[in-house]
Amino acid sequence: MEHYDLASLRLSQNEESWALAFGKARLSVVNEYGTRSWYVDIDGISDRELLERFANTVEIDVVVEAVTIGGRVLKGDGYFHPNPWHAAAAIRGVGELEGYASAH
Repeated sequence: MEHYDLASLRLSQNEESWALAFGKARLSVVNEYGTRSWYVDIDGISDRELLERFANTVEIDVVVEAVTIGGRVLKGDGYFHPNPWHAAAAIRGVGELEGYASAH
């Protein structure tokens, strides 16, 4: 398992896009049994309205654009799982994380 602290994070869904303000965000990449999975854990999200929006819908699919502290640009599809009570969220990646293979 590898971990990368994120400097910035942008979510898009349909025609909408949000630059997510957060205290800490960490990307985890897991390579297990020939399969690569990725996740993002986010703490200290200040946009309570965005968290509530995703907490009250089944449409939680997003496009994720992230930049690591080291400057790697990564992009992928995922599901945004908000936790409004803790100003936090998790993103479960789906499929390839563009930029990971070339940056790794």
